[in-house]
Amino acid sequence: MITLFSYSHNAFTKLRCGPLIRGGDVSAASGRPLPLITEENEFFWTSGADGRLRFQHCNACASLIHPPAPVCRYCRSRDLDVRTVSGSGALAGFTVNHRFSLPGMPAPYVIAQVAIAEDPRVRLTTNLVDCDPETLELGQPVEVVFEHLEDVWLPLFRPIPQAGPSPLPVDEIAPERFAEHVRPMLTAEKFEDKVALTGIGMSKIGRRLMVPPLSLTVDACEAAIADAGLTYADIDGLSTYPGGGNLGGFGEGGITSLEAALGIRPTWHNGGVETFGPGGSVIAAMLAVAGGLARHVLCFRTLWEATFNELLNQGKIARPAGRTASWQYPFGATSAAHTLAINAQRHFHRYGTTKETLGWIALNQRANAELNPTAVYRSPMTMDDYLNARPITTPFGLYDCDVPCDAAIAVIVSAADVARDLVKPPILVEAVGTQIVERIDWDQSTLTHEPQVLGQAAHMWTRTSLRPVDIDVAELYDGFTMNCLSWIEALGFCAIGEAKEFLDGGKNIARDGLIPLNTHGGQLSHGRTHGMGLLHEAIIQLRGEAGARQVTDARVGVVSSGGLTPSGALLLRADT
Repeated sequence: MITLFSYSHNAFTKLRCGPLIRGGDVSAASGRPLPLITEENEFFWTSGADGRLRFQHCNACASLIHPPAPVCRYCRSRDLDVRTVSGSGALAGFTVNHRFSLPGMPAPYVIAQVAIAEDPRVRLTTNLVDCDPETLELGQPVEVVFEHLEDVWLPLFRPIPQAGPSPLPVDEIAPERFAEHVRPMLTAEKFEDKVALTGIGMSKIGRRLMVPPLSLTVDACEAAIADAGLTYADIDGLSTYPGGGNLGGFGEGGITSLEAALGIRPTWHNGGVETFGPGGSVIAAMLAVAGGLARHVLCFRTLWEATFNELLNQGKIARPAGRTASWQYPFGATSAAHTLAINAQRHFHRYGTTKETLGWIALNQRANAELNPTAVYRSPMTMDDYLNARPITTPFGLYDCDVPCDAAIAVIVSAADVARDLVKPPILVEAVGTQIVERIDWDQSTLTHEPQVLGQAAHMWTRTSLRPVDIDVAELYDGFTMNCLSWIEALGFCAIGEAKEFLDGGKNIARDGLIPLNTHGGQLSHGRTHGMGLLHEAIIQLRGEAGARQVTDARVGVVSSGGLTPSGALLLRADT
């Protein structure tokens, strides 16, 4: 037990704070992760010293700004100061974390998003304390309490007893109205018409392969070059996501490492994380080829999470230490699973979606993986298996989450005028979708769908005369089941809020259904290849090379890449 300060209705009182949820408690000397204090955020992380919660405030339009910024995003005024608020708000979403523990934060604990009373557009990621999670409801009034650790006062929240429900925050743009905010095409000429996808390669895929990640990259790249009938001398561009840097199990060193290993001298190269999702490397390569900077760009994506995590456990790789710049991490919100679980809960609340709805996605992916010899998980799965799996973070269980693995995928983007002279029939790009319509901040963005999905999907449809009914196969990002549900609704395979009926029974998304979904097993069963595996499978399907899992007469396919961070969608078609 520790002493915290709270205030409600402008009162300043001492509070003895009990467990975060039943079975857990907070310790002042626990080593809980703490935020890095800077000049820009010091007012926030230290404001609890006097028991008052503070946010950045715009004097021009009276908006609260969070996280802090040098300009108001609503009116772009720079007349900003710091405002003391009441400390009350409404519970806008929550998840009970069961899987992820941190020093000083043993699971389970409640991660919440609280809409601040003075400006509900501001949703603060936090923890709920003094609560029974079984009794929590969206819209429940809450009040701030502060946990004092070293030089930080963490704003936590607790339910206000016997208080009536508060209005829930609303989306700045309603999910069904995103298309109204997409910019029209600037020219009738499309860059997509100048490129084709001509080669694909995949390394061995598995759990804890215990091989250097760069070796996986080289294997996939060599396979893609051979698949296209090219040589290393033909490759004049390199493109990857997320590039170099300290990325743990999410990369092999980027362009620098591959160029150094293979001695390629590209005329153009690209690598970075702030792009159109994991498939952003491919879209960037298309632009380079269409602009004449290169004729054959080798795009690659490598993950070695399984091996990386094993080396961490063995103590052969040092765990990151020190304070964090994240606004979520100090509250134990360490995974995209937490954000998407909260979005899923709000989708359940608004549209009547159920856990079984998500289950049909997981079961579909597993049924497809049974026919794919490269899939990590191939054993049959029932709805009972899915529902009874160990909890990760509510409402997600084990089978709502993709499979960390070791793998590399490579795709070659070529100029259309040379593509038809290569070994394999080219796959043409009909349209891409990339526009950002909503906020990028994970916890400040769309409420009921995965952020960075609705806008990109709407943008793609403005660049083609094709429509959802024309699509033969859909390879949609499924880092978690909720990702996939969001893309299904965003792309128009069913209306917003109608996924429950569309997915019920799984028939519509089966290989012989209305829209065959994630035919190789998706990331939920094939393995987490960060979207590039989905593109690899779409190309295989449109070539007619998928064997036992081949969708009959597949000619048009859609691939989505990412979400939460900026994402992208690609509409592909077989060459006619």
